[in-house]
Amino acid sequence: MSHELKETYACMPTTERGRGILISGDAKSNSIVYTNARSVVIMSLENPLQVSVYGEHAYPATVARFSPNGEWVASADASGTVRIWGTRNDFVLKKEFRVLSGRIDDLQWSPDGLRIVACGEGKGKSFVRAFMWDSGTNVGEFDGHSRRVLSCAYKPTRPFRVVTCGEDFLVNFYEGPPFRFKLSHRDHSNFVNCVRYSPDGSKFISVSSDKSGFIFDGKSAEKIGELSSEGGHTGSIYAVSWSPDGKQVLTVSADKSAKVWDISEDNNGKVKKTLTCPGSGGVEDMLVGCLWLNDYLVTVSLGGIISIFLASDLDKAPTAFSGHMKNVSSLSILRSNPKVLLSSSYDGLIVKWIQGIGYSGKVQRKEGSQIKCLVAVEEEIVTSGFDNKIRRVSLHGDQCGDAEAIDIGNQPKDLSVALLSPELALVSIDSGVVMLRGTKIVSTINLGFVVTASAVSPDGSEAIIGGQDGKLHIYSISGDTLVEEAVLEKHRGAISVIRYSPDVSMFASGDLNREAIVWDRASHEVKLKNMLYHTARINCLAWSPDSRRIATGSLDMCVIIYEVDQPASSRITIKGAHLGGVYGLTFTDEYSLASSGEDAFIRVWKITPP
Repeated sequence: MSHELKETYACMPTTERGRGILISGDAKSNSIVYTNARSVVIMSLENPLQVSVYGEHAYPATVARFSPNGEWVASADASGTVRIWGTRNDFVLKKEFRVLSGRIDDLQWSPDGLRIVACGEGKGKSFVRAFMWDSGTNVGEFDGHSRRVLSCAYKPTRPFRVVTCGEDFLVNFYEGPPFRFKLSHRDHSNFVNCVRYSPDGSKFISVSSDKSGFIFDGKSAEKIGELSSEGGHTGSIYAVSWSPDGKQVLTVSADKSAKVWDISEDNNGKVKKTLTCPGSGGVEDMLVGCLWLNDYLVTVSLGGIISIFLASDLDKAPTAFSGHMKNVSSLSILRSNPKVLLSSSYDGLIVKWIQGIGYSGKVQRKEGSQIKCLVAVEEEIVTSGFDNKIRRVSLHGDQCGDAEAIDIGNQPKDLSVALLSPELALVSIDSGVVMLRGTKIVSTINLGFVVTASAVSPDGSEAIIGGQDGKLHIYSISGDTLVEEAVLEKHRGAISVIRYSPDVSMFASGDLNREAIVWDRASHEVKLKNMLYHTARINCLAWSPDSRRIATGSLDMCVIIYEVDQPASSRITIKGAHLGGVYGLTFTDEYSLASSGEDAFIRVWKITPP
């Protein structure tokens, strides 16, 4: 067997309340680049399924920029490190520099691609540095800031200049290279969030949390204009981006709107159009990032919705898509339509994806409680939370009916539903299991050992409970009680996951000691052994619909696929499937496997039969 990556459903940029994010783009390829946790994501605006990821930062990545020729990306992280890598063949690393002593918030290339200026948190030392891209040597001194510097810009034409702004309300101007402090503007009365040069270098604009924007001369830095307050933003302005011709700017704000401004000959800005982005009107609709790239106007909301407007037709509704921002811990398919995937992350977000199309909407629930496990059965979703509650929600398209919450009085460890009689659900808690029929607790059973995983057979006649001690206890379900039938001892670590095969002739179990085992259900004999190829605990496992293949996902970032009737050594391994570990797996057909992980990505793999 071999495998290939068929589709990638990307994570969204990491956002933070009360701060902007600075995304950037490459005009040649119409791609944007943004960061989430340790991933730097390059996405094509023409096809959001065309995604590539750089995952080599040791700390959360904060900002990334294409070089002027589009051949390199400089990406920075929370430790103050900048990595410069090639956009082609395997993202080869050119250089790595420790630039600041704290997190980097913005960086910009010089137009000749030889220098980089970066700014951010300096832990009392310098907040801004400019350096040669190949040697890291300093090109100037940047005095004049007393607090975190949020944004910097490099004049795109000669004579070169650098302008910076930050939490000390200042906009500072430097001449060079080597750069020296020239002057400071104190026009803003709050954090200055973003500063950007127009494409021809004739002017630059700064925007601030005081809801204002000022325009300065690009060469002398004298203030020459401002954004009109008429029809202006009513909240903090987080980011600004110039149109390619330098006659307009796009701004985004905490007031949940984006605005396109005409910059007149006298350098003042008037609102040309206010863009409204899709959303429910909650805090998560605040807009925190924007980019004007060729004909595309891109906005990013706090809740992680990317909207794409067209400059040539601003009245047209935007293309909006989203995804996860946190660890995607559960993945299920709707059996009525296996092309539809449901994924959930612990922050309570459930996203619906359609293979071949990608993002197809967030599943709107009435309350946004956190989610630990999710099971989808036909028209119903069953979830368990960290608040000791199990919720059953009917699903109609992207809308959920009213959730019925059942408080089980303990932290749910695992959740399984009898697929053929879905009113029966088994929830494992530390001391045993809770049996639910519909929304009623019919029994809470203390099993006398520490429970770590559970599964109930599709017809609801049998349960397998895994313990901290690595033993598998098999019970028959009679009425509302469990009768122990057998104990299987083979695992050498706590059981993390148990799954019945679709034809119910086998079941598989995985443990924290990196081993998986396939068992014959009737005889309880081991059917496939020596599945010991992970290097860390097994988080999830999945069966193919024909019960012939099994896949395991692990903290070691790998997915391993075994044929049940072949020795375990003839496995195939998908290395580095998800940065930080694999947490969700499901087959969508005999030879297609979807995986999800800590990196908030979902990937669909095609397996080629031997």
